Amino acid sequence: MGLIRIPSFSREEGAAADFLEAWMRENGFAEIHRAGNNLWVESGPQDERPTILLNAHIDTVRPSPGYTRDPFEPALEGDVLYGLGSNDDGGSLVALLETYSLLLSKPQPYRLVFSATAEEEVCGKGGFDLFLQRAGKIDFGIIGEPTAMNMAVAEKGLMVLDCTAHGVSGHAARNEGKNAIYEALPSIEWFRAHVFPKVSEYLGPVKMTVTQITAGTQHNVIPDRCDFVVDVRSNGLYSNPDLLKLIKASVRCDVKERSTRIGSSNISMTHPVVKRGLELGLKPFGSPTTSNQALASFPTLKIGPGDSSRSHTANEYIHISEIRDAVETYYRLLNGLEILKYG
Repeated sequence: MGLIRIPSFSREEGAAADFLEAWMRENGFAEIHRAGNNLWVESGPQDERPTILLNAHIDTVRPSPGYTRDPFEPALEGDVLYGLGSNDDGGSLVALLETYSLLLSKPQPYRLVFSATAEEEVCGKGGFDLFLQRAGKIDFGIIGEPTAMNMAVAEKGLMVLDCTAHGVSGHAARNEGKNAIYEALPSIEWFRAHVFPKVSEYLGPVKMTVTQITAGTQHNVIPDRCDFVVDVRSNGLYSNPDLLKLIKASVRCDVKERSTRIGSSNISMTHPVVKRGLELGLKPFGSPTTSNQALASFPTLKIGPGDSSRSHTANEYIHISEIRDAVETYYRLLNGLEILKYG
């Protein structure tokens, strides 16, 4: 509950990281590492065993205007805990930290790392990326996010495109100029209607959505420029650079990508953790939302307590029983798990 009381918006997580670091020291966690607002602990130095990572994030989005409760005042009503960040991602953070301690209460065939990282909500380079630069080799990771403890075996990637159609300005009352808005329409329609042929079993087709349009300076001037933004969600069967190349060859406007680093991800259905999860009755699915999974170069499984539909909503909440059940599931999923080193 202490973390809920501390605002920890993306890139403003310092006070929350301070609080969590102090709590971990008070509760016997030794050799806590910190880089920026990222914290992590390790079960020991790297050795011949593979390394498994448990990761959750400490940042939150800003509270939505629809809150009727104080988002920074935790309220426990029966089994329900209300507060900003309780579902996304406090439940996973608490459950994975408890799981880390439980797993280390007996010898394991792997080395274990727990990390609480920053800037997840904005995919910032001062978060999971910065932690990975300091963490050493990792062979498999659990990414804690609210999935109702179903297994996200694939996750869509994200690419944001800034597009520009050009025209020639003129007076709207006369038949002159070239309207940049009309010049943009064929490309906008292409983004709306085009279907890439490769469709993923868990992620479906690539999804492209025009989300913003800006044009014109006043009512009687033909606009000579129309800018629009496209949200592209890749499905694991096309890389972001490949999609970018195909898009640029297909539309009649300038296209500039903001970044191609947030790629889609997937884990083999034959990976030992997935096979054990299926034995435990956990449901596999493809996640449409991005997470730290997109930044990992090693196999990851996204799974955690809570429900994604509660994230970024007013009066966010999680059930305490969901966190308790998550600890049990995480432990059953990982205890004694045999995995190979990656790469």
